[in-house]
Amino acid sequence: MTSSWEGQSIIFEVVGGKKISVPSGRIPAGIYVSVNVDSKRCWKSAVRVLSSDSFVVWGDTVTLSPDVSPKLSVEIRASFELGRMLGRGELVGKLEVSWEGLLDRGDEPFESLVIADLSFPPIRGVCPSLTLKVASGIARANDGSVPFDSIDDCRIARDTDMGHIRLCDYMRGRGGVQILDDAMNYFELVLDQCPVDHPDHAAALTNLAWARLQGYIRKDLQGIYITTTLLCDALALRPRGHPDRPVSLYYLAEALIWRYSYHSITVDIFKAAQLCHELLSLCSEDTYLRSIAIGKNGVDYVIRACNNLPIDASDEDIYLRRIVLKLCPPGNQHNPSAIDKLAKAVKARFRQCGFDDLDRNVQLGREVVSMCPEGNPNRVTYLINFAVFLRNRFDHQGGSHDLDEVISLYEEALPLRPVGHEYHDASLDGLGRALLTRFNACNDIDDINRAAGLFRKALASCSPGRPNRDTKLNNLAAALITRHDKLHASEDLDEAIDLCRKSLLLLQQDDHPERHRNLFNLSMALCSRFAQTRKKKDVEEAIGLCQDSLVALPPLHADRYFSYKWLKEAYLSRYRILPNAVDLSLAVENFRLASNHPTQGFPERIKEAIQWARQSEFYEHESALEAYQTCLDLFNNHATQSSIILGRNTAIAIDSAQSLPMNATSCAIRRNDLQRGVELEEQGRDQQWSLACRLRAPLDDLKSINIPLAHRLSELSKSLSDARNSAGNADRDDADRAETEYKRLTTQWEAVVGEIRNLQGFSRFLLPPSYEDLQVAARHGPVIILNASEYSCNAIIVSASGKPHHVPFPSLTLTDLKMLKKHFTNVIRDTARMDSKEPRTALIALLRTIWDEIMLPIVNVLQQDLKLPSGSRIWLCPTAAFTSIPLHAAHPFRMNADRSGREPSLEDLYICSYTPTLSALIRARQTMTTRVTPSFAAIGQDQPGAGQGTVLAAVETELELVHKHVPPNVKFTHLSGDKATQAGALEALRCNTWVHLACHGKQDYEHPSNSRFVMRNKPLTLLDIVENDVPQAEFAFLSGCHAARGDEKTPDEVIHLAAGVQFSGFKSVVSTLWEVDDAVAKHVVEAFYENMFKDMDGGVMNCTKAAWALNKTTYAAKKKVLLEQRIGFIHIGL
Repeated sequence: MTSSWEGQSIIFEVVGGKKISVPSGRIPAGIYVSVNVDSKRCWKSAVRVLSSDSFVVWGDTVTLSPDVSPKLSVEIRASFELGRMLGRGELVGKLEVSWEGLLDRGDEPFESLVIADLSFPPIRGVCPSLTLKVASGIARANDGSVPFDSIDDCRIARDTDMGHIRLCDYMRGRGGVQILDDAMNYFELVLDQCPVDHPDHAAALTNLAWARLQGYIRKDLQGIYITTTLLCDALALRPRGHPDRPVSLYYLAEALIWRYSYHSITVDIFKAAQLCHELLSLCSEDTYLRSIAIGKNGVDYVIRACNNLPIDASDEDIYLRRIVLKLCPPGNQHNPSAIDKLAKAVKARFRQCGFDDLDRNVQLGREVVSMCPEGNPNRVTYLINFAVFLRNRFDHQGGSHDLDEVISLYEEALPLRPVGHEYHDASLDGLGRALLTRFNACNDIDDINRAAGLFRKALASCSPGRPNRDTKLNNLAAALITRHDKLHASEDLDEAIDLCRKSLLLLQQDDHPERHRNLFNLSMALCSRFAQTRKKKDVEEAIGLCQDSLVALPPLHADRYFSYKWLKEAYLSRYRILPNAVDLSLAVENFRLASNHPTQGFPERIKEAIQWARQSEFYEHESALEAYQTCLDLFNNHATQSSIILGRNTAIAIDSAQSLPMNATSCAIRRNDLQRGVELEEQGRDQQWSLACRLRAPLDDLKSINIPLAHRLSELSKSLSDARNSAGNADRDDADRAETEYKRLTTQWEAVVGEIRNLQGFSRFLLPPSYEDLQVAARHGPVIILNASEYSCNAIIVSASGKPHHVPFPSLTLTDLKMLKKHFTNVIRDTARMDSKEPRTALIALLRTIWDEIMLPIVNVLQQDLKLPSGSRIWLCPTAAFTSIPLHAAHPFRMNADRSGREPSLEDLYICSYTPTLSALIRARQTMTTRVTPSFAAIGQDQPGAGQGTVLAAVETELELVHKHVPPNVKFTHLSGDKATQAGALEALRCNTWVHLACHGKQDYEHPSNSRFVMRNKPLTLLDIVENDVPQAEFAFLSGCHAARGDEKTPDEVIHLAAGVQFSGFKSVVSTLWEVDDAVAKHVVEAFYENMFKDMDGGVMNCTKAAWALNKTTYAAKKKVLLEQRIGFIHIGL
């Protein structure tokens, strides 16, 4: 190679660097390459972030003239700033090489291109290296295009560089404290030259703080608080988005970790955790900074330190645990422990403060268990913890699935803690308590016997003198008392009292945290014995024990509920044996306190309120109406917190709850408060629909005065509705997460509703309606509520003005109605098998009974008191057994007394419609204010999927009849056969204002939300329909079977397919009470649409004519349609 470089230039590219480390050990912000052009100038590459494998990629190119200097001087430097650089940073390596030597190093020549590897002196035994691409060319280096930097920079830069040199010497052991002092002196000089408003102030703070931290770590410098203050100030100057924020986060976290390791101040590790969490979010996976940050002295240390902190119930501790969990995602060795600690912290806060974090608790517990497979030594601990979390949620919210899962978890854990294990007895107790609770809910004798056996084993394994023996005694006593109350075995009661007294002897201190539970059990046992022996001292001791428990418990302690409950039981026990009005009043007061105790779960409080109502009815106490109102309010609050629309939630599953609204209404009627009766009936029966309706509240009025608030409510309602749907996920883990999200959204939704209620004119926004609100439903005709209760059967007629009218049915009982309902079911079934020419004697007799016993007294009031003209519209609103009786078909089937003709039937006198609730009728009218261009869809499925029903041969003919009568100017869609799928039907319901549906309908009484119309591929369920919000829809004809019968288990909720279609947006619905032959149905359909579209006012289809059209159809189809088929059709809505 020639030695003359005149007129030549060297073009080289800095490709990358390997095995690069900083001599001082300080984490750099980045690495750069400096090429010294002469004694005063240098060229610098860009500052690049060091990768986790100590590799740097540059790709920067420069053209230099070799004739300036015979040698090339190359430096690798660490910069401690990615943004504006203060000084030249720390020298990593320096190498001088001649130009000839550089070109001769290449081992891959390509024309004039050479790829050279430069190896630098070792650092801690490792040699860093650079890879360069070098080529010679015509000189262009001095044309001014190459940006050179000055080597001899300002004083600030020189002092900074000297500080780095001295600190590096100190870190490499080339001097003692004096060298550290020199470094700090240089950095302090720089800081003096960089005041607060100087652009290098943050860098100057950081350099001084880092030097001080190294002296503190090596115990050459006392005090670290100045250091952390300097780093905090530097971080404040580097906000989110600043390129040097990640290194500032790291330096401050490192300082706090060291301070915590020496002084164990919790706030330091808490802050370090927060900093690490933010740092990891800013660092990509392959950076050197991240690899160091997550190491054993960084994030790993923070996680371990936080997991070792004691659990407390503070918001700060909860937040810390959540941060730690984010630092160790699934797969991290500390993840299960972090989840466990967070779950315990949430549990502690709930126990102390009553905060409702139970769903989050359960979610965390489930995650822990899923991460600890069988064989993991920690699995049994996590199983037990998870069982405790589920049990807490069950106690607070109810839910049999939680309790069943608790039992399964304890059953899995028990073999993992065999006889001899220190916690074997605790596992026996946990399983026993869960079984005892399930027995109280389900009355399975096996559960109570098994619970007593487990408690007896636990007691046997806990010898006298051992801790918690009092708990073992108390648990067995509780099981024996419960079994005695069910099986009346006196030996159980005697043993239970003896066990309770022994347990209390072991708890001499009055302030023992569990003593009140022992007091409860002994009080229960003494009350039971008093009922048998009538020894006054037993009940008086029981009362005293409960009063002692109240003294021991703070006002908001959840267990005060049980103090009130057993105190009430004691007063009632004494009242039953020794009647005294004072005892009854005291019992009622404790009913009131228990039902309203805020930190006890809704299921328990609802049970107590129901019991309050029952006892008040039995003893004819004046508080009965208050008790019913409390029940309904608790139901409403519980349902608001339940995330699944139309599910049979815990509250509805509680014994006696099904009849609650009807009993409440009966109570109000018997107290001559008809308006209150209407309000209570509506509140109870409309519970599910009104809850869902809250998510679709008409916002027009609100928008007129506060658009932002209306928008917020609308958005939250949509999110809440979506969250409800997600919470029905079959996967328990997903369902728990959805439940947590639902609770969060509910809190926000309730806050917005609270704001709205503070607006003038909106004080009752979305609250249960008052009688005046409900009276609007009778604007176009009276609404007749038919109430069936075990206490009385009555009707209330609500008219457009004035007070409601009461129609008693003195000779009719709930038992009579149930028998009538049963007879109808049997007669309709038997009549369907009869020859068409056979007389319908049995059916006629039943319709006559409906007329005489039920509808005639109502008609008398309509005619005589309300003066309602014939041909007027009326709406029937039946409850309980009334929902399955064809009230509209009531008929005397006899001649007038003067033989002048036949007595008129109900449909001769009035045009009858049904409504599930008064609110449903009001909602339908409110959404009729906006009309759109009508469109009609006819949907039919004559060949449902396998096992879904028989072939319906006349469906296609029926759809053609419909098409023939629809006005020609109306857009018509025909959907049948393979096109009549679930999705297709749902889309047709969504996109058309008028719909005719001809298919099988199936009512699911166990799970009403699964009631369905049968399509080709899969069913169209009630839940699908309710979620299908179609406010512009007007009319639907449901020519299926069982579409309008109520849910037999929840008649107060009137959940059936026709009501669901109406709720989804269709204002007027024709449906069937029972299966109708499709060959017969077409005659009704044809006559109905002939009447419906006859004499249209201005050619406009009017859905409010449906009731009139159906009424006319019953006459037009008499000759073609049998009585039992004809009366199956009903109208619902406007």
